[in-house]
Amino acid sequence: MEKDLPSDPMIRDQVILAAYGSPDPNARQTDGMGGATSVTSKVAIISPSKVAGTDVNYLFGQVSIISPVIDYKANCGNISSAVGPFATDEGLVPVQEPVTTVRIWQENTKKIIVAEVPVKDGRHQVEGDYSIDGVPGTGAKVRLKFLEPGGSMTGKLLPTGNVTDILKTSEYGMFTVSIVDAANPVVFVKANELGLQGTEIEEIDSNPELLRKLEVIRSYAAVMTGLVKTPDEATKHSRAIPKIGFVCEGEEYKAISGQLITTADIDLVARIMSMGKLHRAFALTGAICTAGAAKIDGTVVNQVMSKASLLKEEVRIGHPSGIIPIKPVMEKKDAVFHYVEAVAGRTARRLMEGYVLVPEKFFSELQSIG
Repeated sequence: MEKDLPSDPMIRDQVILAAYGSPDPNARQTDGMGGATSVTSKVAIISPSKVAGTDVNYLFGQVSIISPVIDYKANCGNISSAVGPFATDEGLVPVQEPVTTVRIWQENTKKIIVAEVPVKDGRHQVEGDYSIDGVPGTGAKVRLKFLEPGGSMTGKLLPTGNVTDILKTSEYGMFTVSIVDAANPVVFVKANELGLQGTEIEEIDSNPELLRKLEVIRSYAAVMTGLVKTPDEATKHSRAIPKIGFVCEGEEYKAISGQLITTADIDLVARIMSMGKLHRAFALTGAICTAGAAKIDGTVVNQVMSKASLLKEEVRIGHPSGIIPIKPVMEKKDAVFHYVEAVAGRTARRLMEGYVLVPEKFFSELQSIG
């Protein structure tokens, strides 16, 4: 809760960094609670509603592992899944059974997320039969609606005004990309332009030259969106956004678990990067953006979709851990696309509660922890 943290934002951030064990030059977060990966070094700061028409306020922070930085520029869709259940159990909203609706103001993107939380005996119902590829076990389904997700960071669904752009880099030449901003901005490129089939998993992080190429494309796209002034600034100060993903037609491959993903199971194959590394599943905000891009005529994502897939309401994305289905609701008027909402299912449960101990010095004055 916001009330449990120091009111001074700078002191608040150094307390959070200390709690997570950042910065750690060895990238292990040994002296803290962080999990030493980008997907396990995140913070959600919750408070009562600050915006009319919403129930709670949610600020997301990407806690850097190596640097003394918390990035508040973007949102995390998977962390969003826990906000509704948390608000329900903490008494921040009136509880109704069997479903409590929580309207969340997502402070980073200035958007509303509606969480439909299953409730039993006055609390979030954890047990259920809903499963998510990449997450072991099952749980009760938390239904999330991301309202008006377009223009989350740039103010435009298509930040450059184009469905595709030719991105020119000094290091690797030209690439045809689509830059779409929905839930979070993502730059998309076809896998074959990277010299990939698109179904690779282990080969990504083990290829330093490929990682470098992906970062160069991402950093140039950041300049094109106006998020930064130079590619170098994007690499140093905007690692989380824009994200970069690469796509291909629906092809058969084996997921990390060994599960065979067939062409009949999916509408396209996609991979997305997280802080310079392959996301071992798929970022939910990235999936929302990918599904939306699939519905926009002419984007590189739309181009890899079959005619049959384009007629479906739901977009099934094949990712390293399996499949993530997203229902994008898109309207087109006078050749302009409007992303009305994206609907996804998630699960959540409280893992622990208690105290995290942080040395007193971090509360009293600003420290040099870089």
